Amino acid sequence: MYTQLLNYLKNRPEEYEADSAMLWDDVHISMGMLEAHLNPDIAAASRKHHFIHESVKWISTLCDIDKGNKLLDLGCGPGIYAEKLDDMGFAVTGIDFSKRSIDYSRQSASRKAKDIEYIYQNYLDINYENQFDIITIIYCDFGVLKPSDREKLLLKIRQALKPGGKLILDGFTKYNYKDFVESQRIFYEDNGYWSAIPYSCIKRTFRYDETSLFLEQYIIITETTCKCYNNWNLAFNRDKLQCELEKAGFSDLEFYADVIGSEFCENSKTICVVAK
Repeated sequence: MYTQLLNYLKNRPEEYEADSAMLWDDVHISMGMLEAHLNPDIAAASRKHHFIHESVKWISTLCDIDKGNKLLDLGCGPGIYAEKLDDMGFAVTGIDFSKRSIDYSRQSASRKAKDIEYIYQNYLDINYENQFDIITIIYCDFGVLKPSDREKLLLKIRQALKPGGKLILDGFTKYNYKDFVESQRIFYEDNGYWSAIPYSCIKRTFRYDETSLFLEQYIIITETTCKCYNNWNLAFNRDKLQCELEKAGFSDLEFYADVIGSEFCENSKTICVVAK
């Protein structure tokens, strides 16, 4: 374990260096994530619920939902967006790689008699063809992916959309990180978000300004384990998103400041694009 810890600490992480453990499907961590999703007043795992309500209303204006258009929600979590989209008349499929979130979303849909399909899957592995009118990947989920995975996902999304179908995605911009500084902090907990048993956490933050990449790294040490979680996020601008989307075959790009359709401005902390 000491060797592991030294290896994590001795060097600055390489860009998009992989985690040593699964974050989304960890039995304990996923419990804290679900609690964060379901808290309506914090913007942690999900946005605040009043924003989600406004977001769903805006998404519903982007196509004719009278026909029961099919919508695929990638990274659906516990189904907060999916249920509201179902209420608006969409036929919704949600995909997420957290078993706990998918179990919760299925139970919630059953309890409320909602006909929503939820799939426990890594959305990089989807394999649809001409099935959906709208596909969403929101709360800046796209920016956590390494370049090859972003390219792979966009091609799969394009294949999954019907002709004329639309992709909605968002990301952070560099203005979200203007106060982001490189740092290191160590703390101890008897139990908490990262573990049910006593642990120490070494949190480190890194900026990669040449590529607009940012890292929050968490090294979690218990009596018997040492795990490293790397939370990467890429800051996008309009040119970057346009280049990646057009390369994957998308066109008619419309840019907004957020996923409620606010007018795009250069100093917004987020950027949203609707692509056909």
